[in-house]
Formats: sequence, C-alpha cells, structure tokens
Amino acid sequence: MDFDQLHYFQILANVGNFTKASEELSLSQPALSRSISRLEEELGVPLFDRKSRGVVLNRYGKVFLEHANRSVSEMVEAKQKVNDMVHPHYGTISLAFIQTLGSSYIPDLIHDFQKEFPRIQFQLSQNITSNIFEELNTANIDIGFCSQQESSDHLSSIPIYTEELFLIVPVSHRLANKEEVHLSEVANDPFIFFKPGTALHDLIENLCHNAGFHPKKIFEGFEERTVSDLVGANLGIALIPLLPALDKSKISIIRIREPKCFRSIQMVWRTNGYQSPAVSNFITFVKKHDKVF
Repeated sequence: MDFDQLHYFQILANVGNFTKASEELSLSQPALSRSISRLEEELGVPLFDRKSRGVVLNRYGKVFLEHANRSVSEMVEAKQKVNDMVHPHYGTISLAFIQTLGSSYIPDLIHDFQKEFPRIQFQLSQNITSNIFEELNTANIDIGFCSQQESSDHLSSIPIYTEELFLIVPVSHRLANKEEVHLSEVANDPFIFFKPGTALHDLIENLCHNAGFHPKKIFEGFEERTVSDLVGANLGIALIPLLPALDKSKISIIRIREPKCFRSIQMVWRTNGYQSPAVSNFITFVKKHDKVF
C-alpha cells in the first residue's frame, strides 16, 4: 500500500466512476483499475459495490476512506513541513479580507511585508465576515481580516483597525447639509441595510436599538457600494464605513454624534493544525506593524 494507491482510492470514492476518476488523475483506466484491485487484495475485502453507472463505497470502503483521508492529509502536511524547513522564507499565504480593507490597508500591509519577505506570495480573496470565518474553520484560508465574531476555541485574533460608520443620505434629504447628527434623528427614515449573516447587519441594528428605535428596513445588500448606490437613488438612508470610490455627487456623508458608531476589524487565524513559517512570519509582522491600533 502506497500514497498513490490511497490517493487514487480517494478520487474514485469521491467521483464514483472509473472513467471520470482516471480523467481527473490523468491516468489510464486499466492502470487505475489495477491499483484499486491490488489495494482490495491487500486488504482482503472489496471496497466498492459495482453498479451499472459506476461504483459506490460499501461498508468496508466507508471505514477505509476515513482512515485514508487522515493518512493522505498527514502525508501532505508532513511534506509541507519538510519543505518549509528547507525553505523557511518561501511559501504562499491564503488571505481573505472584507471589502473596505481592499483599497489601501491590505495592499499597503502586503507591500511592507514583502520588503522583508520578498519570496512569500499571497492568494487573496474578498468576502463577508461570516464567509471568512467559515473558510478559516474549513482550513481553506490561512488568515482573515474581518469584523468581530463570537470567539472560538481553535481561532485566535487581534484587533488591527477601527472603522467609523457614517450616516449617508441622498443629497435631497432634510439632513444633507448637516455635519453631524444623533442617530435617533433618522428613526422614521427607511433604511438600506446589510443582509443577515453580515457583521454590519447585527452591528447597525444594535446601534439603532441603542439610539432608541428599530430601523425600518426596505432593502438589504451584501456590500457597501450597492448600499451607497441605493441611497444615491433616493431609496433610503444607510450607515456604512467610508470607501474611497463612493459617488459623493449623489449622497451626503454625515458623522453620528451619538451613539458612537465604530466597528473593530481583526486579524484571525487558526490555532489548531499546521501553521507554515510563512504564515507565522506574517502574523508576527502584523502584530508589530505600526498600522495595528
């Protein structure tokens, strides 16, 4: 039994068809068939039930797949660890961040980091906070920059940035010429809100409750530019963090005097499982970076 056999078995178990599995593996179908047959002979039991359109794992195969998955994962991790020991200043960091950090904070941070570690590369993605946490939990990314969420035993975080939220209204709005207001002054206005599941949805709802009212939601969007465009179309008002690309010809931006409207942005990473030197170096760098406040 070798690594290739386990990998072939994994792929076949996932796709349930020899032809599709061989195509995915860039391996001839007879070679794949022989490998699976040798594996079954070594174990002394069949692992699949053969069907007219493919194969499905039997009870032996299901048990063996659990262990095969762990074995392959361990071998991949071991290979990565050895490679990192040989090349500690190389590697790739998978990093996700919320939209408002994409214009300057994340690009500037990576630029500064790569001055010290020029051979470490990044795979970047932009997402909402709840999705970033899901990707961290499933180990699809190494590090996330997002709003605060409930604490987790296998995630660690530090605050790195504080964003102020501003009231935006159409330029024709009665408050458009004011520099600052109390949030309760818009208690009866229709709100453009963020969708449930986004960190801003819960935060803004709580801020409205703190100001003594329940917001009248007429539309919910995922991201700040959509919300801003709807406000600019005179469909309602909103609370959002500022973005450099907002169309200020159609909206007025007003500071909230009370309650204080801020959200804390944090860097989050997994504490269980393997952490490469590249990821460790980046976390240490961010902790020391002068943009953390």
